[in-house]
Amino acid sequence: MQYIPMTLRGAEKLKEELDYLKNIRRPEIIKNISEARGHGDLKENAEYHAAREQQGFCEGRIQEIESKLFHAYIIDVTKLITDDRVVFGATVGIENLDTAYRHTYSIVGDDEANLKEHMISIHSPIARGLIGHKEGDIVHINTPKGEIRYKIIQVKYC
Repeated sequence: MQYIPMTLRGAEKLKEELDYLKNIRRPEIIKNISEARGHGDLKENAEYHAAREQQGFCEGRIQEIESKLFHAYIIDVTKLITDDRVVFGATVGIENLDTAYRHTYSIVGDDEANLKEHMISIHSPIARGLIGHKEGDIVHINTPKGEIRYKIIQVKYC
């Protein structure tokens, strides 16, 4: 398996979730299973089956996070020599030249992408079109809706 690019912030979030699952959620589920066992016949014990299902989801998520962290190529954008260009991990302010609408996006790994938080995947059409350009550049980006012209207003590395 190849390495997955991930920002330092994204890796920290995954580590926090992993810590929560291992140290808080897992013991809660084990306690729930133990209590449900005390209620008698396991074949007809809905609490027991629900707790076992939660355990399966929890253990699956733990394995998924551990795998992602193991295969992560963590990039700290503050330590990159960027030559003021848009790179993975940068936060970019852009303006749509046709509508004058401004957006600010952080370019992150696939697992970190969340449009509500203005975080777009490195593999998205907009991110691919912005990579390598500088503040003030006008870029033409092919999107599913057609070609859109953007001006790069600001590039930050944080």
